[in-house]
Amino acid sequence: MVRILAIESSCDETAAAVIEDETQVLSSVVASQLSVHGKYGGVVPELASREHLRAIVPVTREAMERAGLTWNDLDAVAATSGPGLAGSLLVGLTYAKAIAFATGIPLIAVNHIEGHIHGAILEARQRGTPVPLPALALVVSGGHTHLFEARENGTYRLLGRTRDDAAGEAFDKVAKLLGFGYPGGPVIDRLAPYGNSAAVKFTTAKMKGNPLDFSFSGLKTAVLRWVESHDMASEITTRKQLLKGNLNPEVKEWLAHTPKPTLDLLASFQRTVVNELLRHALNAAESNEGIRSLIVSGGVACNSGLRAAVTEGRTGIPVFFPSAALSTDNAVMIAAAAFSKFRRREFASFAEAAEPNLPLAGSQ
Repeated sequence: MVRILAIESSCDETAAAVIEDETQVLSSVVASQLSVHGKYGGVVPELASREHLRAIVPVTREAMERAGLTWNDLDAVAATSGPGLAGSLLVGLTYAKAIAFATGIPLIAVNHIEGHIHGAILEARQRGTPVPLPALALVVSGGHTHLFEARENGTYRLLGRTRDDAAGEAFDKVAKLLGFGYPGGPVIDRLAPYGNSAAVKFTTAKMKGNPLDFSFSGLKTAVLRWVESHDMASEITTRKQLLKGNLNPEVKEWLAHTPKPTLDLLASFQRTVVNELLRHALNAAESNEGIRSLIVSGGVACNSGLRAAVTEGRTGIPVFFPSAALSTDNAVMIAAAAFSKFRRREFASFAEAAEPNLPLAGSQ
């Protein structure tokens, strides 16, 4: 039996997990920093690294205790080496190096984006329905919107990427603009069903060069122009006041402070983003022969509109989403990605550096 301890600290979650023999999750612990960053409307890098320093030891210790293991029971320790926030990455990677040095076990450096892909692969194996490879991998989160071809030999080919804002970033910025706070993507998803998704017509970007590249900054600007052309100052102020007393209002509270035109705006915005993601995924599947399945992962994979739109019936190939717990940042996905590297003996040295812009494939 091979047991790997993994640590994830690329942004604002401190996470540790232990996996045995690729599919058996012995423990998973995640410490969120939402309450720290919510008041600032986004992640503050310096605060994030400080919170990681406070949480890394107790989170890792709890993961080991839940797994019922000692350091001597581990075969390797893995950590995210990038991409992400430099200070945050350093905390997790340095602690993993310390564990490897003290115990003598190998260190494995994992790309955060690859981790998102392997979260879906892990759960598919657990269900007894392995992901057919090569697969098209759509990784969509607050920091990433990428299309990859994931191959059987553990390599990847970049097919498309965002040229400006990531999809999750666009969700959060629009939500912040409208007074829904941070993180805003989940709030928009909860409120979108109450609006008419065809009410506001948005024009999507016409990309020059690679047709599989994404662009969401224009859509965000279009929402800003819509807000400026409507008298929304009062309702936005009301929602901000609501957040001061409660950082996580219930849907009924949001609805009480959100008029129907704004709900229509949210629904139309979400529909446009989802349609863009689906359109690019379909085009990529059609233009790349041999693609046998589609993986959709990353924090935006939790979006109910996206899950409803991206189905096997529309894509013509099997579709794999990770569970909500493995869509957002976690260490289980990092451990899952580490197993293939362990088999190939792809170990990192103590000179391994944290790389905020670490690419998975191609030029990112």
